[in-house]
Amino acid sequence: MKNKKDKSGRTGCRMVIFSAPSGSGKSTLINWLMQEHPELNLCFSISCTSRAPRGTEQNGVEYFFLTPEEFRQRIAQEEFLEYEEVYPDRFYGTLKAQVEQQMSLGQNVVFDVDVKGGCNIKNYYGDQALSIFIQPPSIEELRRRLEGRGTDTPQVIEDRLSKAAYELTFADRFDCIVVNDDLEVAKADVFRAVSEALGFSQEEDV
Repeated sequence: MKNKKDKSGRTGCRMVIFSAPSGSGKSTLINWLMQEHPELNLCFSISCTSRAPRGTEQNGVEYFFLTPEEFRQRIAQEEFLEYEEVYPDRFYGTLKAQVEQQMSLGQNVVFDVDVKGGCNIKNYYGDQALSIFIQPPSIEELRRRLEGRGTDTPQVIEDRLSKAAYELTFADRFDCIVVNDDLEVAKADVFRAVSEALGFSQEEDV
């Protein structure tokens, strides 16, 4: 994987995009990377949603909370990098201005988005973003993992598997595909890809 480096030796990459079918282990890998490697200075992008805050959630911390009307207005003004209407009037999306602000603070911004959102962000930022697709070893293994969770009905599992088969067709559009068959190997692959893209030598203190 080639990345453009500036005079300091750092690359132009300032964003890391993760996408994957449900059950691929994406969240496990992201959380491990951010907790175990603070030297990479990774921070989640703060997304917008039109749902109400839950529990102790605060505006501008977990999410920016907008009304459906405010969300539609910002869509019309093309302020979003990506967005999705998950249910009627239930929107989620990423504001361009928020990402730029986080980068201006020196943060390397992490996105945990669906495949279409990941492709949209990558297309917008080009070499500034590294896109990683976390892939299960097979649909059969994905079924085993989803059934092992014990949280979904058989119909929900079938729906997730059908969606996963569709999402897997996007894998080749990403810069890097990490097959999560062995978790420790996948961790090493993710760390290697991200550290190289951000211009961190793995010989540095990690």
